[in-house]
Amino acid sequence: MIRVSVLYPKSEGTTFDMDYYKTKHRDLCFKVLPDLKKMDVEQGLDGPYIAVGHLFFDNMEELQRSMGGADAVKAQEDVRNYTNCEPAIQISQVIPVS
Repeated sequence: MIRVSVLYPKSEGTTFDMDYYKTKHRDLCFKVLPDLKKMDVEQGLDGPYIAVGHLFFDNMEELQRSMGGADAVKAQEDVRNYTNCEPAIQISQVIPVS
């Protein structure tokens, strides 16, 4: 499983509309990223991030196909509708711990 983490740094004046993210942005992501399997979000309570979003794909090929799709840019452009910060992106392979 591949996880794309989108980290939204917290600073003075940072805003993040969690309701918008959980409804409109989430729906948009599932519409424009055809191989997206799961999506969740964390609300930062303490630490350097106001929020962290996670998008899950079965493998790198599905991630690349989805992110390379013609409509994927719509999800990127939608970021400005729920936050005023510049997110950082981390792509990881999820390693199950037994």
